Amino acid sequence: MNKLVEIVIPAHNEEHNIPVIYSAIHNAIAETNYDFKVLFVDDGSTDGTLEAIHVLSAHHDNVFYISLSRNFGHQNALKAGLDASSADLVIMMDADMQHPPALIPSLLRAHEEGYDVVYTVRKDNEHISFAKKHTANLFYKLMNYLSEMEIEPGSADFRLMNRKTLDALLSMPDQEIFYRGLVKWIGFKQTKIEYEPQARHTGVTKYSTKKMLKFAITGIATFSNKPLYFAAYMGFTFAILSVLYIPYIIYAFYSGTEVHGWASIVATLAFFGGIILMMLGIVGIYLGKLFEQSKNRPQYLVKAAKL
Repeated sequence: MNKLVEIVIPAHNEEHNIPVIYSAIHNAIAETNYDFKVLFVDDGSTDGTLEAIHVLSAHHDNVFYISLSRNFGHQNALKAGLDASSADLVIMMDADMQHPPALIPSLLRAHEEGYDVVYTVRKDNEHISFAKKHTANLFYKLMNYLSEMEIEPGSADFRLMNRKTLDALLSMPDQEIFYRGLVKWIGFKQTKIEYEPQARHTGVTKYSTKKMLKFAITGIATFSNKPLYFAAYMGFTFAILSVLYIPYIIYAFYSGTEVHGWASIVATLAFFGGIILMMLGIVGIYLGKLFEQSKNRPQYLVKAAKL
């Protein structure tokens, strides 16, 4: 029997992309000796995404779906699909056609060479905006500087994993999910394939600047304790520097020099107040994550499914 490949695709308001990506996947898999099925995860869409999946599922017996009770976010929707998967191989990709289905045979060939995980790295082209390109590069540089592992710039949630590595990934109890870091963290034999992203077929990106910033903070806070050390070192440094005020105070006291400069004092207090608030904010992020982890709420809720 041929190995079964399951394509897990989170979708949020991707009504017109659903039939297009299925057709592209079907054409790509036809070049291989693998059986396949597609699992769409409707992440609380407000358009006709779920209806489009229903129509596709009614006409193709290898199309399945999970409908979440609301929008839980891309990573949680991806987890819902991975939790439901029982295939030999799983490929994760987005529904907007920016992850080219034509690359699937290359992922499978790399798996046949003995790799447990085959991940993809995006090469920048004209389809990537200037702002997105540079903010993404800044994120990866900051992430690699702060964390204990290295994630290649342009790494995407378009990857192949075998059953062994997927089970290891799903054993992670993290409430805040950052799969690009988790997949790197679990190890095993991994390789990369570079690709040029295609233009989005229809619709608009779901990653606003606010969501991208939150995603970046999640990645850094999940895989690095260095910001906490940074806050501690900064506090220690400024505490030592404050000792330099002592000679000046002693001199002013014995010389009877009147202390002027209330504006500089206010500015100094404002500066140190900002530093303190920043350090409290860093600590608060980690405490907040511990709080979320302690509640142990489900990361998604399923409203309906066909599996």
